[in-house]
Amino acid sequence: MLDAADRLSLTWPLRALTYRNLFGLIAAAGLRLSEALKLTLGDVDLRAAAITVRQTKFHKSRCLPIHPSTVRELELYRQARDRCQSTEDRAPFFVSHDGGHLPTRTVENVFRRLQPGLGWRARGDHPYPRIHDLRHTMAVRRLQRWRESGQSIDHAMFWLCTYLGHAKISDTYWYLSGIPELMDTIGARFERFVGVVGQGGAS
Repeated sequence: MLDAADRLSLTWPLRALTYRNLFGLIAAAGLRLSEALKLTLGDVDLRAAAITVRQTKFHKSRCLPIHPSTVRELELYRQARDRCQSTEDRAPFFVSHDGGHLPTRTVENVFRRLQPGLGWRARGDHPYPRIHDLRHTMAVRRLQRWRESGQSIDHAMFWLCTYLGHAKISDTYWYLSGIPELMDTIGARFERFVGVVGQGGAS
């Protein structure tokens, strides 16, 4: 995906680099598209390796650590961006050709145009892959890695819920449906739960 973004035609100088970093950050940090598009320069602290997502879907703000590899990519983008766009804290981090925020529909159209060469398949009942699928994939892979390293899934879900900005942890548990191995674990827990309830009723 990032390589495909690099090959976008340069209708304006920062176009390819902007989309590469926008899609890359969404995939790495599991942001909603609206959250990524609203980021300002003041929200992205590359020295602290953190971004602040403000007034999100549920009117909450959160500060997210980002991986050093993500920081390096964003630093290169920031250097190129600052040479031709406003550097005020309130200016958009991901800029359009006129220096404003990128329009959602424009970003979705670009994402759709990248897909033919990627060989991606749509998830579920959707006719084509969505930008939101990058967030889903990030969450599922994070859970897989926690499971492989022996982490407590219940504890991990709390942190993932906070990182993704979910209002309810039940929304985060939905991502487990994408991991058959974890569904087996959940099934076993449910069977134990039913057994305990059944014993309680029998007494």
